[in-house]
Amino acid sequence: MGGSWTIEQRVGSASSLHASWPGSEAQPDRARVALCRVEAPAVVLGSTQPDRVVDGDRAAAAGIAVARRRSGGGAVLVTPDDPVWIDVWLPIDHPLWRSDVGRAFHWLGEAWVDALTRSGIAGSASRRQGYLSCTRWSSLVCFGGVGTGEVVAEDGRKVVGLAQRRDRAGAWFHGACVLSWDAAPLLDVLAMAPDERSVARAELDAAVAGTSELLRLTGRPALSGAAIAAAFVDSLP
Repeated sequence: MGGSWTIEQRVGSASSLHASWPGSEAQPDRARVALCRVEAPAVVLGSTQPDRVVDGDRAAAAGIAVARRRSGGGAVLVTPDDPVWIDVWLPIDHPLWRSDVGRAFHWLGEAWVDALTRSGIAGSASRRQGYLSCTRWSSLVCFGGVGTGEVVAEDGRKVVGLAQRRDRAGAWFHGACVLSWDAAPLLDVLAMAPDERSVARAELDAAVAGTSELLRLTGRPALSGAAIAAAFVDSLP
């Protein structure tokens, strides 16, 4: 338990972690946080992305599964170590609930900003409204753009991605905080021409920052995913 929040750890495949959340289904009136960890790497597609986004042969050769989430946005590569994946369940009668889908992200983005500050990363900010396509690959790759609530470093590079799905009982938020960013492993399994892949890597590498790099810039050592997750839990309203 964490104050008014139930905190749990969930381990499984990317598909199973996105398919259901037994705790929130059993107690939909309880605010809940899940620290998620996949057992094997997977590319997670957004709800509207077609399967052909992924090159199946390249993904199979790399040992990367393909999963799908029911929230929007672009593809994300999840591995057992990176990014820090934290889900939040918010009941519809919770004080933090907002009926407006955009404003619903505000408190969550600020919690992530506070978590980064507690971790030694100053100057980050949560985008307050609208969507900013910071690369031409934003419809393909989640971290190619910045949406409402998502968190950027002081220099504007994206650090935390957010998404949400709703039903009559509440909202299920997904959060992904990058520890060490390299666009290549994701791009290598997407269906792209080689020259596109090279350009996309350069542009995405310039648009995203991991916490390890941001801490290194201040002379601090990198933090583990567990430490970042603990900072987030401590930052919950």
